[in-house]
Amino acid sequence: MSARVDPHFLAELKRYGAANVENCFNCGHCTAICPLSTGSEAFPRRLIRYAQLGLKDRLLGSRELWLCYYCGECTQTCPQQADPGEFMATARRYAIASYDPLGLARLLYTSPRLSSVLLGLLAAVIGFGVYLVHGPMPSDTLRYFEFIPAPAIHNLGVAVMILVALLTLAGMVNMIVRVGGQGPKGVRTNWPSALWQAVAVEALAQRRFQRDCETAADQPAWYLQKWFVHASVLWGFLGLLLATALDLALAELGLKATGTWVPLWYPIRLLGTLAGVLLVYGTSVSLVRRFRKTEAASAHSTVSDWVFLSLLWLAGVSGFLLEIAVYLPAPAPWMYWTLLAHVAVAVELLLLLPFTKFAHALYRTLALYFHALKPIAATEPAKARTEG
Repeated sequence: MSARVDPHFLAELKRYGAANVENCFNCGHCTAICPLSTGSEAFPRRLIRYAQLGLKDRLLGSRELWLCYYCGECTQTCPQQADPGEFMATARRYAIASYDPLGLARLLYTSPRLSSVLLGLLAAVIGFGVYLVHGPMPSDTLRYFEFIPAPAIHNLGVAVMILVALLTLAGMVNMIVRVGGQGPKGVRTNWPSALWQAVAVEALAQRRFQRDCETAADQPAWYLQKWFVHASVLWGFLGLLLATALDLALAELGLKATGTWVPLWYPIRLLGTLAGVLLVYGTSVSLVRRFRKTEAASAHSTVSDWVFLSLLWLAGVSGFLLEIAVYLPAPAPWMYWTLLAHVAVAVELLLLLPFTKFAHALYRTLALYFHALKPIAATEPAKARTEG
């Protein structure tokens, strides 16, 4: 099989992070120590070799690129200090930028100052736009959500979600063309079980991350383990997304107005509260670790990493403040400005979905699906031998 060589690929890749793999002499120590690497999944060694040889298409078409959770063991034990763990993270940033149809991800990862200015302007524009449609400040805490008219939020949300869905779909199609094209053709495949494995077992339950990447003897308490912190952010965001969708659905059906008082044990309120706790906890621990650089995975942070975690943290904290405001005996001015900030942060988060680690989560799930996809003819004999 022929391969196209790009002699400038490694130099281009280094713009996306600290990929010091020119120090690597292909000893294979990183592959040997990686708990997720197997005989058929020789990463990060194989992908490092692709980068050294300029095999860009093979790197971007590799499912192995997304199987790594950056536990950092390869980096800590590399005899050449080539930092293979950071190389894998850098390669994933490059892949996200390559799949992005607008080129915004490339800007976020390679131009820290310019991207910081643009992200700040985006937040200001969103906040100002929402402020232009605001109404009077109601004197009743049960009606303070009327400060920003519900139709305005609804229409803005629909427009943003359509735009984000189209951009995300375009990126996923680009990835499927590169990665999915290597899958089995012309045969029946185990797609239902592969979908369950990728979405439920790996993406949501974090099984491989928990089972295989937390094997160190000196691992911390369960609530500080990397898989749980990572899962807290994911579960918290998804839980809040579900709670918000259910609240809006009830409002559309006329069963409950958005933001009105309900008991704390009301199912949707309880779901939102628990999800908010997880989100704020996970993002807080992640931000502290990145600030302190206490582990390999947090030693190198891009502007996109900081912005992503900071926006998630702000969304969670402002959401809690809004929840508390409903139960106050009298309204306070900060309630209305917190509502304005919360809407602006939520909209910016959605707009950045195709270009940040939101996209990372989607691409990883797709890669895990293709990784689990096998011809049924090949899986049934093995299953029969196991049952026998």
